[in-house]
Amino acid sequence: MVSILMLALSILSAYLIGSFPTSFIMAKIFKGIDIRDVGSKNAGATNVLRTVGKIPAVITLVVDALKGVFAVTAVAGFFYAFGIDLVYDFYRCLLGLVVVCGHIWSVFLKFKGGKGIATTLGVAVALAPKILLPSAVIWFLVFSLTSYVSLASILSLISFPVISAIFGGSLYVTLLSVILCVITIYKHKENIKRLMRGEENKTQLFTKNKPS
Repeated sequence: MVSILMLALSILSAYLIGSFPTSFIMAKIFKGIDIRDVGSKNAGATNVLRTVGKIPAVITLVVDALKGVFAVTAVAGFFYAFGIDLVYDFYRCLLGLVVVCGHIWSVFLKFKGGKGIATTLGVAVALAPKILLPSAVIWFLVFSLTSYVSLASILSLISFPVISAIFGGSLYVTLLSVILCVITIYKHKENIKRLMRGEENKTQLFTKNKPS
């Protein structure tokens, strides 16, 4: 009974951590706007960069990534000590999935949110940093060549389960990466349509961006 209660509390905790609306708060603090009403209307770091500025965008990226790290390290470690009857690797992956879902479907934003890339990054850093590295390289290469954050994110997430399977990632990490890959593609469906039409917004990191 205690194990089930602790499992439920840990899942709720991970979801609420993921739901923390970093981009919404940054937009309100720095410009007094609702991030959901400007630019792409996505509550994520890229939209903050385009519509609010680089400093709040960096803060958003870091905090959203830390949400993923915190859920699969501190939260998982704390609640697992109460005797949760699950394989620890599976349990951490479960909380990783929940924290990303919390970011995407935030209770504080009427079950809307970002696309989960930064929080997924945090989860991957904590769970499989060696497997993450090649995917990160793919992200930077694609972004450097195209300036499309969406395309870079999609391709790096698609690569992650492949790299995990090839280089001996745990079964649970591989399954988690497949699930997150599917969610990522779904959340980027409008970006994919714009990419196919040649209408997707590019992002320049080292020049001043115009709101879009």
